[in-house]
Amino acid sequence: MNKTHLFLCKYNTEITATRRCFDRVIFKGHVRLFSYPAGVRYFVDRVLRIRRKDVMGWAKAQSERIAAHAKALAEQAGRPYLYLRGHQRKDDLVAGILRTQRLDQGLVCVLACLEHCPSFRLIHGQGRPDFARATPPALVFYFYWLDPDWGLLHVRVPSLFPWPVPIAVNGHDYLARQLTRRRLGFVQEDNAFVELDDPARAQELADGFLREDWGQRLARMARRFLPLPPDVRCGWGYYGVLDQAEYATDLVFRSRQALAELYPRLIDHAVRHFQAPDILGFLGRRRHVRYDGEVLTTCRKDRRPGRQGATRRSPKRAIRQGELASWRIKHRVRNNWLKMYDKRGRVLRVETVIHQPQEFRVRRARRRRGRPAMTWCPMNQGVANLYHYQAVAQAANARYLQALTAVDPPPATVADLRRLGEPCRHAGRSYAAFNPARPRDLRLLASLCQGAHLLRGFRNPDIRPALFATPAADPREQRRRSAAVGRLLKRLHVRGLLLKIPHSHRWHLSPRGRELFTQLLQAHHVFTRYIVDPLAA
Repeated sequence: MNKTHLFLCKYNTEITATRRCFDRVIFKGHVRLFSYPAGVRYFVDRVLRIRRKDVMGWAKAQSERIAAHAKALAEQAGRPYLYLRGHQRKDDLVAGILRTQRLDQGLVCVLACLEHCPSFRLIHGQGRPDFARATPPALVFYFYWLDPDWGLLHVRVPSLFPWPVPIAVNGHDYLARQLTRRRLGFVQEDNAFVELDDPARAQELADGFLREDWGQRLARMARRFLPLPPDVRCGWGYYGVLDQAEYATDLVFRSRQALAELYPRLIDHAVRHFQAPDILGFLGRRRHVRYDGEVLTTCRKDRRPGRQGATRRSPKRAIRQGELASWRIKHRVRNNWLKMYDKRGRVLRVETVIHQPQEFRVRRARRRRGRPAMTWCPMNQGVANLYHYQAVAQAANARYLQALTAVDPPPATVADLRRLGEPCRHAGRSYAAFNPARPRDLRLLASLCQGAHLLRGFRNPDIRPALFATPAADPREQRRRSAAVGRLLKRLHVRGLLLKIPHSHRWHLSPRGRELFTQLLQAHHVFTRYIVDPLAA
């Protein structure tokens, strides 16, 4: 069964629609030759054929050319050219321009500001200067453009050599343009769709984001806003990669009240129960002793709905003025993260953001020992891998929603507790009971409920560390422990709380087992925190 479908089945009376779509995608064009100092040395010595100490003068002339081109484009289109001082939200500024001036396509504005840009600097070398990486401040231009096919996007053009060009596209704006072109009705609030005339057709159009020829179209967009010198255009074109990709799963609730009642419990469950192994499992990784990255969880309760930043007002004041505080939880693994937040109080969004695709592994065709074979390889940043980005992010969102099905489990019936707490017979054999108050049995249940097991299930060795404090060095002791864990799993299997994965040595929890175990663990947490040790509350 589809993992997202489990969440939908549980809350089918509250959810009216579900949608999967790319959100913010940043493509970056760069010249491969300029990605490292040796390439810059080759370009200066063999192509430009100038002295290295004169490169800075050449680069300054190109910067002035880029700045003049930006002002000329704004003047020709009759659009504002604004120089920003200090920290300002560019998206809010552009949204204000679009509200006052009705535009359908073309240039919206050009924003200029000072930012740190990746570049190179001259250093002392052997006999002549050399190049080293640097990030000095420089003038950067943001071209906001309304595309008839993609919607609102922006192109960031730095005036500093070697001119990497990020282009940010929004998948929800893309979908809105496709729906408008086909005259399909929809209601869009911020960048979320709360109503659609044809949800199935809308999902097909959202999936069409993958079929666009992004490489060629983005190259044309970069050439429009960045006048490359002839020396750079000759032989070294721009190569496009994916700098960032956000993929969202939206669940539309029938009313704001329905989501407002459920959402705090989802946040509370995620903060309390999702630990590092769970988050690694959501993102398709398994915990390893040699893993040296950080796994962080942050929860913000001071955001306004539909805003990425935090409001300066207190939550109580915001509620008094009719602005319900919006909560957001973010789980970060190195430079990738998984987020959950609400949009306009009606849409629950689970979103995977990928900055480091090498952390994920995908199946690719490779040659092994001279023969073609499909093998697991790190995912790379090429634009052609956009469908891989969608697949891994969609799977991560689905695993996260599946783990959230443990929220609000149905009350454990007397029959369920009696079945767990009394011996049972199966196929002529007797199987001992469990005691949910015993620490050993609680450690077993907690280990079985880990989100890391949602990826591929679990095996006998995955459960042993939770029951035995130290690893066994003696082979006989290892076999004894393995047999003991096997008997425990069998006792849960005959009660219908564990299911065997066919043709493997792996298990996974049944839906009823996950609900029962989660409820027992929550009851134990409340008992120990508020009754045994009330001062801890």
